[in-house]
Amino acid sequence: MKKLAIFILVIASLLFAGCNSNDTSDKSSQDSTEKANKTEEKTPLTVSAAVSLTDALEEIKELYEKDHPVELTFNLGGSGTLAQQIQQGAPVDIFISANQEWMDTLEKDDLVNTSTRENVTGNKIVLITGADSKIDYKSVDEVSAADVDQIAIGNPESVPAGEYTEEILHNLKKWDEMKDKLVLAKDVRQVLTYVETGNADIGFVYESDAVTSDKIKVLSTVDESLHDPIIYPGAVLADTKHEKEAEEFLKFLEAEDAQSILEKYGFKK
Repeated sequence: MKKLAIFILVIASLLFAGCNSNDTSDKSSQDSTEKANKTEEKTPLTVSAAVSLTDALEEIKELYEKDHPVELTFNLGGSGTLAQQIQQGAPVDIFISANQEWMDTLEKDDLVNTSTRENVTGNKIVLITGADSKIDYKSVDEVSAADVDQIAIGNPESVPAGEYTEEILHNLKKWDEMKDKLVLAKDVRQVLTYVETGNADIGFVYESDAVTSDKIKVLSTVDESLHDPIIYPGAVLADTKHEKEAEEFLKFLEAEDAQSILEKYGFKK
């Protein structure tokens, strides 16, 4: 009788221990799942930025997302087109323009948080031609309508690089001579493509675009006195749902790591 009682107690103890073990295992599994879910939660940020920033931003994205629970999505294009999209209600958290004018426009419309506005970087305009072209201008002053059939520039109405180019040609007293030769592109990367493919003899792009291609050669860097300073301002949108995260990313763009990447791609603050 005593042996039977002891046997029953042993079995009961084992069953109880098994139940506790399962409960602990289930709780541990649940905690791990909850922790994993929290780890996977990332704040989505949409950045509308000048297309000339494409390559630099992709590298910055990779670096930033390693240490921040953020998922960056870039909407790239001509600054004017991007600003107009924002005016029409496009869901954007951060805007980075290739000139001050389009940022000023959004600021006047109360569409950006003025206190977050910062100058992210700067650039230069260069004159380019195809890698195999025989054109050998040493300076933009040498450009002549008699030498070329087509000149690619960004559309001055919506592309800052095109606006700077128009200013350059006016200051050189060459606009009237060149205007019938101009091919207007939707953004500066399209200018680059036109020259790369031979659809334009020469083109005006940012230095940062020129360094991304081995299908063109730079003929000359335009004297900065011929145009307004090329500055890329950035700001957080007034109606962002992720103000804190957006401000943190914008601050990161001003920090040394991001600035080193921007300089690598031809930008300079």
